[in-house]
Amino acid sequence: MSTVIHSARMADGDRLIEDAWVRFDGDRVLATGTGDAWRSPGVADEEVIDAAQLAGIGAVLSPGFVDLHGHGGGGWAYDDGPEAIRAARRAHRAHGTTSAVISLVAAPLDDLARRLDAIAELTVTDPGVLGSHLEGPFLAPARRGAHDPSALTLPEAGVVAELLAAGRGTVRQVTIAPELPGAIEAIEAVVAVGAFAAVGHTEADAAQARRAFDAGATLLTHAFNAMAGLHHRAPGPVGAAVADRRVSIELVADGTHVHDDVMRILLAAAPGRVALVTDAMAAAAASDGRYLLGTEGVEVRGGVAHLAGTDVIAGSTLTQDAAVRRAAQLGLPIAAALNAATAVPARAIGLASEIGALAPGLRADAVLLDAQLEVRAVWAAGTRVV
Repeated sequence: MSTVIHSARMADGDRLIEDAWVRFDGDRVLATGTGDAWRSPGVADEEVIDAAQLAGIGAVLSPGFVDLHGHGGGGWAYDDGPEAIRAARRAHRAHGTTSAVISLVAAPLDDLARRLDAIAELTVTDPGVLGSHLEGPFLAPARRGAHDPSALTLPEAGVVAELLAAGRGTVRQVTIAPELPGAIEAIEAVVAVGAFAAVGHTEADAAQARRAFDAGATLLTHAFNAMAGLHHRAPGPVGAAVADRRVSIELVADGTHVHDDVMRILLAAAPGRVALVTDAMAAAAASDGRYLLGTEGVEVRGGVAHLAGTDVIAGSTLTQDAAVRRAAQLGLPIAAALNAATAVPARAIGLASEIGALAPGLRADAVLLDAQLEVRAVWAAGTRVV
């Protein structure tokens, strides 16, 4: 069955195309265009959707959102297994995230291996599961954030190889503190198998971060958090990442992780390289209360998550649609804000030929938003899910 969505402002990179349409054929984008060229007299079994009628004047059609970094949602944590992942993914899909990397916090190696294997299985049945992200265990203890300190370990060659093997080719991203012994070799090993290495949870200075980027790391995990800040004589990992056009930079745009003014600076300094991520834990699209992030207790009050009894941020309650709205409120053009939640993250993990754009041949993932950027409908692999 084919689907046509017409009369929308369609996001295409850093521009909005007026009076645009897209046609899906099964799970793929078949064609796009403008005006009335979508009309196909005599085509049987075609669903036609008027975007302006469904979402109002000023309706925006975006590629499905891509989240590189999240830990759960809807009351469910990704660490708790396949059913929890499916439930959390449903919660985020309702907010436009059609594709996500499943992030895991530091845990005993056997537990991580089992979780990586389970995620590998999910990638077979759910194209929206893009693989796994080992946010731990290769982190600087002093910058561990909400990760269990007893589960941290050095990135020794054997440990890295064991975890990569457990993922059976589906580990997408590994965060590594580059100052740890063996870190540079670990980054090279991660990149050698086709995964992506990230600098994060680190005490590294700018020079150490640059060595990591030269070794093949191409991501910065949640910029400004769990690392040194940007100082005019000590630029740190953020400064090194901004200066290196090979690097994509994660940003948690919830107003808690990074101040609005600093977000504006980052978005202006690295246009087209900032990937909006949620870093969401179980309370995203859920309610305040007590949760677990791995083995660590988390208290969520007013939508802000902290390790129980501390002021340490423990992930977020963010969804990608809210991140897009905040980026737009900060002054980023709507198309650029959507690009930061779609094409930029897709490109950052080597999937630009599959997701992140509404172009012929790519997966038919789309989000229809109203003029206020509120989600009105979502399609995943050509099927309407919201």
